[in-house]
This record gives sequence, structure tokens and C-alpha cells, in this order.
Amino acid sequence: MKFIPHEYQKFAIEYIINHNISALLLDMGLGKTIITLTALDELIRNRFEVGRVLIIAPLRVARDTWTSEIKKWEHLKGLSYSVAIGKESERLAALKKSANIYIINRENVEWLIEKSGVKFDFDMLVIDELSSFKSHQTKRFHTLMKKRPLVKRIVGLTGTPSSNGLIDLWAEFKLLDMGERLGKYVSQYRENFLTPDKRNRQNIFSYKPKDGAKEEIYRRIGDITISMRSTDFLKMPSLIENRVEVSMNERERKIYERMKKEMIVRLGEKEIDAVNAAALSNKLLQMASGAVYDADRQVVKIHERKLDALEDLIEGANGKPVLVAYWYRHDLERIKNRFSVREIKSEKDISDWNEGKIQVGAIHPASAGHGLNLQSGGSTIIWFGLTWSLELYQQTNARLWRQGQKNTVVIHHIVTAGTIDENVMKALSEKNKTQSALIAAVRANLEVNRNGGSV
Repeated sequence: MKFIPHEYQKFAIEYIINHNISALLLDMGLGKTIITLTALDELIRNRFEVGRVLIIAPLRVARDTWTSEIKKWEHLKGLSYSVAIGKESERLAALKKSANIYIINRENVEWLIEKSGVKFDFDMLVIDELSSFKSHQTKRFHTLMKKRPLVKRIVGLTGTPSSNGLIDLWAEFKLLDMGERLGKYVSQYRENFLTPDKRNRQNIFSYKPKDGAKEEIYRRIGDITISMRSTDFLKMPSLIENRVEVSMNERERKIYERMKKEMIVRLGEKEIDAVNAAALSNKLLQMASGAVYDADRQVVKIHERKLDALEDLIEGANGKPVLVAYWYRHDLERIKNRFSVREIKSEKDISDWNEGKIQVGAIHPASAGHGLNLQSGGSTIIWFGLTWSLELYQQTNARLWRQGQKNTVVIHHIVTAGTIDENVMKALSEKNKTQSALIAAVRANLEVNRNGGSV
């Protein structure tokens, strides 16, 4: 297939080519993979500035998306690649092949650097979903930072750069520029730009920006960052977001409130307890959806309010396909007990969904939130169980609300009134305000660029 890039894609391709360090905050559906591959092709085969590229991506994206894009486009036929996933022997064999591009899943970064025995002699690094490295405390981050000075070019790709607020940006940009713009140490970053928000004595749970901090952060990273929203450059399908509220009865409410207040509740012979605030949040989310795990991982049912609402929504779809997002395994099992549902996991599942062979598909945001194109099979998402993660929330919605979708996309959220569900919906909204501000601040101004100005 012949690639005819949009103007914004031409701009992004040139940006990668002309910058040794580039952060591309590309909204879902803008074609970040083909943009990056086209730039790599130019740098490798025409300009001879790059020899070996390492692409780090989520597992399914590494396995399916990057390889299918290379195969798909006519101008990329000269690029050689090797995919280092699977068993250790398969990964080693892939890394020892002669190729321009090596693709590995992010879970194997530590193995590659510290255990594989393969020389890290890549001169360019592409991190697909840069937000995967937003935590400076992970082994993945520390391991890759050891090799970062060896790489002369680096590209960070993501549509969700600050899903948990500005605190996410430090590690992401430290990996890109080794601390040049936001500071070499996270303590320095916090001191300069953030102040403690939620805390318990000496324990700080979250930070908020100081006055003027956001603008200063955006200014500092602006010379290596461009951002693009799909709504600015593409004719996106219409989007309708709907909140479906359900209510627990008096008995169910008492159980929930007792758990919330006392962090422990007895249901028959089963005892449900939470040892800390995080565990309590987890239990309350489960109870809001209708069931909860006890200490032995046995499922204790509370109510079926969300199942009833889901039934109404499925019936209201009048046979049209719907995609149900769930969070807990017992949610999926209860959904399966009520409806004929197929999990979207394998390539066959994806193909059948896009061919309209699945009426009710189930998707878990953590395993299928990135890289899957599902827009051909349906246009309705139902959030049965909610997630605190803005990144996973947006990425999951983008499986349907993206370029190529021919119908209006409807996103239903089933929310149990008076529960932690309402807090999650509010948190997702507030996080999105921060992220939207970042993206707006560094948005690519194509008109200015065309006229010879700076971006």
C-alpha cells in the first residue's frame, strides 16, 4: 500500500529526523507508528545516520502493530526487522539476527540489558508508550537509564503523557534528555515545581503544581516536544458519553457503608477486610460493581445492579455489537454467566470482532488498551467496572473512537450512585484537565512552521 501522509504526519516525520531527542505526544489514531517508521527509513536507508534501532513497546503492540505496519506500506519494504519476544531462546535468536530494527516488549528490557549477554549497541531508541516509564522507582526505568548515554537518538511516543498529573513527566523526560530540562533528580523536580497535596503526617500521597509551575514545565520541554490531538487534524467520528446510574437497596448500602467506615464486614460466614487505604479502595470498587473477593479469593456477591443495567444496554443496542470493559475477573465471570460473551484476546478474536461476528465482546483495559484497532466491529463501549488509570481509560476508548470509525461512538459508564465509582469518574475528569493543558501548551503549530517560524 502506498503511504500518502497528511500534512501533520509530514511535519512529525521531519521533526523526528531533525531532532536527536523528540517527544511526540500523538493522540490515539494519528498514526504514530507509520510516522516513526517513515522517519526511521529515511535515517537508516537514505541519510545513513542510524544503523541499529531498538523499539520498546507493549507486548501486543511489539508483536503485532509494528510488524504489520512495516509489512503494510510499500516504502518500508527495504527495512529489515527482528522481533525479540517469546521464550528466551527465541529472543536471543532474534537479537542475533542482522536487522535494521529490533523490537522488544517492555517487560524484557531488564532481561535484555542485564541478563541476555547481548551487546547494547543500538544508536537509536524508540519508546512506544513513553508513559510506561513514568515511574522512576521501577527496575525498568533504572535499567534503561544505565544505557541511555550510549544512544545518540531517542524518540518517545505517547498519547497520555501525564495521566496522573505533572509528577509523571519527570521520569519520562529524564529518560529522553537525561535530566537536562526538568532536573537530574526527582527531588529537585518536586522542589522546583510541586508542593505536597494529600498527605498523612510524613507520608505524601500526591503532589500539586506550584503557581506558574505548569507553564514553566511546558516551556522547558517545548524545544523537544510536539503534540497533536486527533480532533485538530482528522475528521473524527462523533462521540457521545453517557452515564448510567444504578442504586443499591438499603441492605446493600449498609454493607458498603460498613466496609467504608470500619474496613471490615462480615457476610454470612465470609469476612471481607482491608488492611490499608489502597486495599479499601480496591474492595469498595469491587462492591460497587456487585461482588468482592474475600481473603481466600472466593467471590462474595453483593448485588446485580450493574448486570441489570448492562442487560438493558445490550438489549437497547438492538443486535449491534457492544464492547464491555471490565476490571476484575469476577466481573467477567458474572457477565459471562448472564450473557453470551467472548473475550477479545487473540488475533482471531480481533479479526472476528472486526468482521462483525461477535455481538458482545469483553475487553480488559490493562491487556488490550494499547494498539488494537477494533473500530470496524462496533461503535459502543460499556464500562462495567471503572479504572483509576486515565491512560488505560483513554486508550481503551480509542480502540473504537479513532480514524476509520464510520459510526457515532457511544461510551456508557455504569456508575453505582453514592459509591467510589463517582470518585473515579471525577478523578478521570480532573486528570484529563491537566493532560489537556500539557498537550495544548506544546501543540504543533503547523501554520507557524510553514511560514518559517518556530514551533
